[in-house]
Amino acid sequence: MITLLETPADVARGDVTGGDGDVNPRRLRAGHAPALFGGFALASHPPHAFAAWRRDSGGMDSIDAFQWDVVVVGASFAGAACALAARRAGLRVCVLERKRDPGIRLHTTGIIVGETADTTWLGRIPGEHTHRVERVRLYAPDLRSLSLQSPGYYFLTTDTPNAMRWLADQLRAEGVDLRLMQSFTDARPAGEGWQVDGLGRTRWLVGADGAKSRVAVRAGLGRVRDFLYGVEYEFAGASLDDPGALHCFISKRHAPGYIGWAAQNPTGVQFGVAFRHRTSRTGTPDIDGLLQQVGPLLGLRPELRPSATRAGLIPCGGPVAPIAAPGVILTGDAAGIVSPVTAGGIHSAWHHGWAVGEAIGRHGEAGGTCPTRVAVAAAPTFRTKRALRWLFDHAQMDWPFDLLLRTPPLRWAAEQVYFRSRA
Repeated sequence: MITLLETPADVARGDVTGGDGDVNPRRLRAGHAPALFGGFALASHPPHAFAAWRRDSGGMDSIDAFQWDVVVVGASFAGAACALAARRAGLRVCVLERKRDPGIRLHTTGIIVGETADTTWLGRIPGEHTHRVERVRLYAPDLRSLSLQSPGYYFLTTDTPNAMRWLADQLRAEGVDLRLMQSFTDARPAGEGWQVDGLGRTRWLVGADGAKSRVAVRAGLGRVRDFLYGVEYEFAGASLDDPGALHCFISKRHAPGYIGWAAQNPTGVQFGVAFRHRTSRTGTPDIDGLLQQVGPLLGLRPELRPSATRAGLIPCGGPVAPIAAPGVILTGDAAGIVSPVTAGGIHSAWHHGWAVGEAIGRHGEAGGTCPTRVAVAAAPTFRTKRALRWLFDHAQMDWPFDLLLRTPPLRWAAEQVYFRSRA
């Protein structure tokens, strides 16, 4: 998955997520089980098989037949949020991540809106991994520009590889069993949970494994069908002439169905472009053509060569359906929880993942609302943005932006996209 330009307009104000809390002492952590049970040694059993005692309805102590309460596939923003929330509820949580290093082969720009930093766990990202941006500069196809700013709003660009490594460290510190270089291969329903190959039984399986989710396929859940395709260059050590702005370029030629962008981050400059992915459209976005056209405006020298390239598909059709079934839930890109217009997804993904993890914790401990219902209710509908996506797909033209760039109506519309938060 690649999550692109998230804006405060994509951020739904509501409950603060990612708050501090205490692990439930009534649940024993994995690896802390008694050495003996009923006089029999446990050495031949998986360490998590006897990680928790349960009391049945008759008041008798019984061993939990599940090795895990939650298995999350994918150490993405959504997956990490779900795992942290579930772990904070005292659950036994395992996260599967196929990469050996969570900071490599990334498909996200890592641009975070300020409200996400202010209200979630992501506000703890160390300062050396973030760069604050308080303005947006919007460029029409003829390259005239409009500066946009709103009091109190800002973005954080990130040193994304190290930010993701930090997030992995947060999972481990909270007691989550993070298993790098372990892919999700298969799973099948097993009683009230799922049997996951290579792991054992889990009460809940959560797919946070991107737009081409294997969990969705295996569980027969909704699949993402509509995509943008994005490519981004990283220029290590480079600087923009205006590092305090997020630069956005409208161009039907170079970015049909989306935009191009450039931003200063803590380690250099990131420059990218995306277009509407269609089976009839071949090739990749012309990032080099756009860079040649706008590089001089940004202060990027022609001889610069990218130090890294990332690319991927971005969901743009709204949440999938069904998003959940008994014992299994999708979140993040796997669930299509990305703005159809701006492709911003970090806040929505984090909020949804946290809500799912929290619901699983409450349901298991006190019989709270069924997590599948919470997963559906917490997914944003994006009704207006889906309508705008249809218009952008079918009626995008350059001349209205050239003509109306600095007029009050277009300024107002741009501010709604980039800055307006919704209740």
